[in-house]
Amino acid sequence: MASLPNHSVSVSGIVVDELERVLVIRRADNGRWEAPGGILEPGESFAEGVRREVAEETGMDSAVGELSGVYKNMSRAVVALVFRCSPAGAAVQYTEEAAEVRWMTREEVRAHMCPAFGIRVLDAFEPGTQVRIHDGVHLVSGR
Repeated sequence: MASLPNHSVSVSGIVVDELERVLVIRRADNGRWEAPGGILEPGESFAEGVRREVAEETGMDSAVGELSGVYKNMSRAVVALVFRCSPAGAAVQYTEEAAEVRWMTREEVRAHMCPAFGIRVLDAFEPGTQVRIHDGVHLVSGR
């Protein structure tokens, strides 16, 4: 029997406040701006994983809403499930994983995030669930 390909599943939360700003982090490991997220742990539901990742990276509790997008990093074999969220607490803090935590407008997201991660934020404002593939930095055409 042929072996099956190995993929990781990650989750991310696009936390949107009442001013339509998005909670983002500047990652401590590579300096990139991204929405909080990471690899889903065994036995963890999607919503549990999103809440854990947002809290670990920003110190904020979040209410997990609808799935806004599914993204595959073709170079790293990671499938990311991204959910629109709302804040469920006021605390935002720096963490070991985040060198900086801040609220960004959509225009700031376009200016500061690489296309593969910025589109996840922008897709959370669109109706339905988006499906996209990328190479870790740029979007790749096709589904």
